[in-house]
Amino acid sequence: SAYRLCIMRRLPSVLARTLTSGTNASPGFPDMSEVRSKLRDIVGASTNWRDHVQAMQERKALHTLLAKRQEDLPPRRMKDSYLEVILPLGSQPEIREKYLNVHNSVRFGRILEDLDSLGVLICYTHTKQEMQQRSPLSIVTALVDKINLCQKIIHPDRDIKFTGNVSWVGKTSMEVRMHMLQLDDGDYSPVLDATFVMVARDPENKRPAFVNPLIPESPEEEEIFKQGELNKLKRIEFSTASLLKMAPTAEERNVVHDIFLNTLDTRQEGEGTVSFRSRKLPPNSVWMEDAKLKGLQICHPEERNIFNRIFGGFLMRKAFELGWATACSYGGSRPFIVSVDDIMFQKPVEVGSLLLLSGQVCYTEKNYIQIRVHSEVYNANTREHHTTNIFHFTFISENEVPQIVPKTYGGKYL
Repeated sequence: SAYRLCIMRRLPSVLARTLTSGTNASPGFPDMSEVRSKLRDIVGASTNWRDHVQAMQERKALHTLLAKRQEDLPPRRMKDSYLEVILPLGSQPEIREKYLNVHNSVRFGRILEDLDSLGVLICYTHTKQEMQQRSPLSIVTALVDKINLCQKIIHPDRDIKFTGNVSWVGKTSMEVRMHMLQLDDGDYSPVLDATFVMVARDPENKRPAFVNPLIPESPEEEEIFKQGELNKLKRIEFSTASLLKMAPTAEERNVVHDIFLNTLDTRQEGEGTVSFRSRKLPPNSVWMEDAKLKGLQICHPEERNIFNRIFGGFLMRKAFELGWATACSYGGSRPFIVSVDDIMFQKPVEVGSLLLLSGQVCYTEKNYIQIRVHSEVYNANTREHHTTNIFHFTFISENEVPQIVPKTYGGKYL
């Protein structure tokens, strides 16, 4: 977690600036409601829950449209998938309340939902075949690599513009870079940059499916594509470095040992007789086990995606809101989101599931609070729990916060 906090930075937006220079808000741009409507049309999803089984059954016939090899698909350019979408908070006041929080700014959880929908549509735009009315691909979010914000406040009465395009492609996966800007004195100012990873699967969402290759056209695009490849390698390296697979590094062991020594109580046992049981909380600190919040969500049909699983954006919104509440209760003042990273979608969440969320403060530094939210589904019939997602949020508090101190080996590596 300490490393995650240290590497936060604004992402370069070279391609976005190149493609959007000189553009302003226009009634011709689609809005977020049109994005979701377009997604339903592409997949052929039903708008009525009672018809969803039939709608999904009809998708089975699309299997014949899948490519047998990636080489059979026409290559695409970055600008082929480029989209601009408007969220008209300024020009359409009637939609503001859905996005408004108690502090009279925009609910960031709603922005997460919009980014998730836009990322999927960008990928469908990249993979679109002119002769096919419906896509045989089931494109789902696999990972939110990172979202970095450069503004603390998102205003609820100014139009927002989202831009994005596919920035890297593997065999069956795509990286999408998105940017959010907000109207300010006639110009759009950057608010955040986001990198999502999407995967393509067959019409029934059971097996991987090939996607169109991506061809960079300029040195700038080649650099962006190369960064996408590096991001993939970092993710592989990060997964293999799990504590469940590898021992801590020498540097990590030293950090853990320093934390442990700082919590030893040398007064209780007497000099020379300090034991592992003699632990004390350092001044202005909180034990990690005392800094958590939990929540429960019943997953209703209203929150389903076009594939009739629970919408990933909804899961992100609920996790963010619990994370925000955890940071707020811990810091004692209003927290502002700074960064979102390493959101892993491990299992889909079915409609009707009981979703258990657990928010944990896992690292603090001055005004910064890092929250880990773990989500799992509970099957009432089998009484089994299965992890579905792990979320990481970094907040900055208005005031300096107490230091979080782990007691256990696992807590030290959160």
